[in-house]
Amino acid sequence: MYDYMKALQERFDKKPPERLVRAVQSAREEVREGMDDEKRKKLLRLLDAQNMLLEEATLLSFTAGFKLAAGIA
Repeated sequence: MYDYMKALQERFDKKPPERLVRAVQSAREEVREGMDDEKRKKLLRLLDAQNMLLEEATLLSFTAGFKLAAGIA
């Protein structure tokens, strides 16, 4: 079921605007430039965890919307 919902999400869910993605990447690079290796590793671990949480929340939201639509239909 998870794989099926993930495939549906990839097909129908909109991707974030490219300009926002570039803005986030630019800000991330600015922050990273002034850090030593240890702080950079901590930042990258934090960003990875944040991205995983966001991905999971997005999928759960999509799944809930899909179930609601299926229930209405």
